[in-house]
Amino acid sequence: MITMYEKLVAVNDDWVTRGLDNQINDSQSRFDGGVADPDSGIPFATHTGTLAVMAIWGCALVNADSRYYHDEKLLASLDRAAAFIVRQQHADGTISPGWTNMHSPPDTAFAVVGLAQLYELLDMHDWAALEPVCRNIRRFLEQSVPAMLTGGCHTPNHRWVLTAALGFLYTITGNEALIARAEAWLAEGIDCTEDGEWTERSNGIYNGVSDVMLYHTAELLGHPELLEPVRRNLRMMAYLIHPDGEVVTDYSGRQDFGHKYDMSGYLFVSCLMAEYDKDPLFAALAKLGAESSTHPGAIPNNALLGLLLHPELRSSTVEAGHLPESYKVVINGQFDRKHYLGRMDAAGHGGKIYHSRLHPEFGAPVARQREGQTSLTVMAETNSIFALRHGKAQLLGVQVSSSFEPGFIKMNELEQLENGYKLTGSESKGYYGPIAADRLPGSAAEQVSPWYLLPHQLREVTHLQQHQVQVELTETVEGWRLRVRCDKPDVLLTQISFIFGKDGEFSGGDRAPAETGTEFWKEGTVSFKAGEDWMELDGGAHEHRMKSIRGAAYPADCQTLVVNVLTPYDRTFDIRLSPSNGSGRNGQ
Repeated sequence: MITMYEKLVAVNDDWVTRGLDNQINDSQSRFDGGVADPDSGIPFATHTGTLAVMAIWGCALVNADSRYYHDEKLLASLDRAAAFIVRQQHADGTISPGWTNMHSPPDTAFAVVGLAQLYELLDMHDWAALEPVCRNIRRFLEQSVPAMLTGGCHTPNHRWVLTAALGFLYTITGNEALIARAEAWLAEGIDCTEDGEWTERSNGIYNGVSDVMLYHTAELLGHPELLEPVRRNLRMMAYLIHPDGEVVTDYSGRQDFGHKYDMSGYLFVSCLMAEYDKDPLFAALAKLGAESSTHPGAIPNNALLGLLLHPELRSSTVEAGHLPESYKVVINGQFDRKHYLGRMDAAGHGGKIYHSRLHPEFGAPVARQREGQTSLTVMAETNSIFALRHGKAQLLGVQVSSSFEPGFIKMNELEQLENGYKLTGSESKGYYGPIAADRLPGSAAEQVSPWYLLPHQLREVTHLQQHQVQVELTETVEGWRLRVRCDKPDVLLTQISFIFGKDGEFSGGDRAPAETGTEFWKEGTVSFKAGEDWMELDGGAHEHRMKSIRGAAYPADCQTLVVNVLTPYDRTFDIRLSPSNGSGRNGQ
């Protein structure tokens, strides 16, 4: 049987030539030596761009198990790429990814974390031909120090990327100021719930980023206590994996929302933690990550680079345990989220943050159930109520939208029942009276009084309206029963949408075209079949003709059934599942 290490070497070798094919070979171009981004065609000195390819090439060049070991042509390409990243670095030590942040300290920190590891790997290898490459990498790292000492961040996870970068630079330069800067970031405290949820709720990307960066920070700066949130998050992730190995991203607060990701992003940190704690669960996560791996990854989290730097991980004696396959859990079910939200006003920011988000959904409960090939996620504080996967048949989300706000209604509360879940979504919306004369600014008496100069926060609220939707999800012998109700007597246009994967076909029921990718489900029984797996749903309605609610957009690459209702309503949908070939209720 192929080992994890052998798999990673093979994957790495497979990507060597793809990087070579995209390298710019034009001495007159400012991009000479860079590796073109596949989307834009422009090379960038970023951790997912040219630097990621440099790590692939570097790992191949110094690894005797690679078919590119000491390949001189590959070395020449790496040499030119190293020269490119130094040219792309600004005088202030930062880099600028052309598609997003300019002169970006956090993007530079991602680069530093990866390049510091690559530098260590190449520098320890006894091959004089690598010296020019090492020189340029070290130059990049040393020139980044001012940016790391003064630079800020946008998002919560950026802080831990910065602390890891500061730690790596300290080991290279010995500059004590780097430690002081890292400690200033760490003094803000760790944003992780007791159940292991990070602020951004990003199971596909930024959980893994926070985990591996805090591991480096703990190791480099001597803070073993920082490993505790890493442990919590990895243990949580064991319950956020679908039967096919895909990670649950249905409620992410970042760009992985609703996209496909696997556990390969957790591979390196799981290996590190499995060895550190001698924990079979972490070893199982690492094993799944390796099985899922089809690309070496971005440079800071390149697992082969990590294994080459830590040979003990290749011969670990920690046997992989079994990941949970049959369970019913509520993540953050005991987290006192109201306590923290109630203290937000005292923070003084007035609910505003620039170039980022406050993420008030942090710590919202998420219920997870798995049995055989059936995987259920019930979510609060996101646009979707729940998602249900049954083999290849995938109900990716169920949403409720209304004209009250308008847009999707987020469920604020989730309660576990004896045989299911209850969710409640509450909204309020009012009107605003005139500002008292003695509190008006001087501009109000001028010839022109701009709206944006008025102190709107001082207006008295009038005619405050409330809107509440209750959802009950109950497990049945054949599948699930969904009840959605709202007792508001006024007429509100409401739409209940069922979003299915693109791989599958509908049949039955009274359906009619709505917008692109959507159909009205007017009545009758609708079946959705993908492969040998199917779902059958009852409960359609068509009480108004709106194709969509303003502020509620449906994904174009999915198939969506929309049910149109008017308040007050009390609708029940029965979802029946095909018999399962595996273990579980439907297979018994």
